[in-house]
Amino acid sequence: MRKMATLLAASAMFALAFAPAKADTPPDTLVMAWQFDDIISLDPAEVFEFSAAEIMGNTYERLFGYDLKNVSDLFGVVAETWEVSEDGKTLTFKIREGTKFASGNDLTAEDVVFSLHRAVKLDKSPAFILTQFGFTTENVEEKIVQTGDYEFTFEMDQAYAPTFVLYCLTSTVASVVDKNLVLENEADGDLGYEWLKRNYAGSGPFALRQWRPNEAVVLERNDNFSGDKAPLTRVIYQHVPESSTQRLMLERGDIDIARNLGPEEIASLKSAEGIKIETGDKGGIYYLGLNQKNETLAIPQVRQALKYLIDYEAIADTIMAGQVQVHQAFLPKGFLGAVEDTPFQLDVEKAKELLAEAGLADGFSVTMDTRNTPDITGMGEAIQQTFAQGGVKLELIPGDGAQTLTKNRAREHDIYIGRWGPDYQDPNTNADAFAANPDNSDDASAKPLAWRNAWDIPELTEKVRAAVLETDGEKRAALYEEMQREVMETGPFVIMFQEIEVAAMRDNVDGFIIGPSFDANQYGAATKN
Repeated sequence: MRKMATLLAASAMFALAFAPAKADTPPDTLVMAWQFDDIISLDPAEVFEFSAAEIMGNTYERLFGYDLKNVSDLFGVVAETWEVSEDGKTLTFKIREGTKFASGNDLTAEDVVFSLHRAVKLDKSPAFILTQFGFTTENVEEKIVQTGDYEFTFEMDQAYAPTFVLYCLTSTVASVVDKNLVLENEADGDLGYEWLKRNYAGSGPFALRQWRPNEAVVLERNDNFSGDKAPLTRVIYQHVPESSTQRLMLERGDIDIARNLGPEEIASLKSAEGIKIETGDKGGIYYLGLNQKNETLAIPQVRQALKYLIDYEAIADTIMAGQVQVHQAFLPKGFLGAVEDTPFQLDVEKAKELLAEAGLADGFSVTMDTRNTPDITGMGEAIQQTFAQGGVKLELIPGDGAQTLTKNRAREHDIYIGRWGPDYQDPNTNADAFAANPDNSDDASAKPLAWRNAWDIPELTEKVRAAVLETDGEKRAALYEEMQREVMETGPFVIMFQEIEVAAMRDNVDGFIIGPSFDANQYGAATKN
């Protein structure tokens, strides 16, 4: 009967999500309109997309967290204390007692160790955040070891800067899963992977009730959460791709928050009665990835020419007004060593000179994969127009988030217009993505952005590896500045903008937090008055 009641409640929530409501949303439910077609999985060992990561940040707990207003302030979440060995290679963690999973099971060191082992063994996209410390499927059980009911050790291959390690343990892949529940749903030794892609085994303020791809996600309050209980009973995400539809739904009271509004919708809502606009600086970076498997894009002068065939200011002032700022280095503003120079602007003559040097005075044709959201489509069309001024014929290939990401991850694109967000608040997170590629073979285990674009850079990769061992802050910042300038000058990335996130909401909503990272938007303390 309990299972039947749960199913009926879930069905009622989906009826609410899809019905053409004419009244305000329920007082205990936060309803958001959002385009989340990028969700591929809800297993924290696999999640590597913006939308899914936000859900993970509200449903799972990690070893560490950071102050959203001062990201340099790290604190333990699941971890209560930690110590570093004299040689700097081993961390010893004590787990906070009294934490329970949503299932009611106690959260212990056994669950933490299992979660870290599992992420390494499954070896999905975000696993490199852990494997960069020397862990492999073969050695991880010997290197991450439970030493007590609430204690474990974490033995690395080198003495990394301690803050770098702790920041990595704030990432989604370090989420703690309920070992007993996951293994109850294991099939053919998959460590519960097929089950957890669509189910839930966490301890965060909300629990996943159900996900229907490109339709809705329903979360319910986790009453076993060890922190302050969420004031709201549930949170519903509705998949609404059209920004104009989101605006109308918000004005009618069908939703509480609209998440994907364009400049026109934002401008029209600023004076709307009963609605408020909130913004927050994000670490998200918009960029073009130029696949080096394309022989034309592999020519250095071509890569540079394309950087002079974009009208950055015009896009930032019109298509993306209020949502981005021009930024051309791979580290977002606010990160250690971030470069804020913007040396590239629309310069058609300079671009033509570079193309002539490359033997392409008459231009060339190329394709670009674009996610079919208004912002990405708008940017793609603007880039298409300015590329044409330099003789570059650009064909846009639209697709939903999952389609374009899958193609990009398979290195099957020519150009990919993407949005990248840091996985943790240490500069290595983006350096390791844009400037490191330890193995350029098609079957490489690590597949960062440099790999996705087939950029073979052994020397630059070594610089990235050296920077995480540098404990002097000024020297470390200088290393990252040098790397960013090298990528700007020679890399297959046209980095264009840094994100400003905008959310429009009913004025009775309080406590929705736009965090600095894509997994840091929080509503565990949100209320509706």
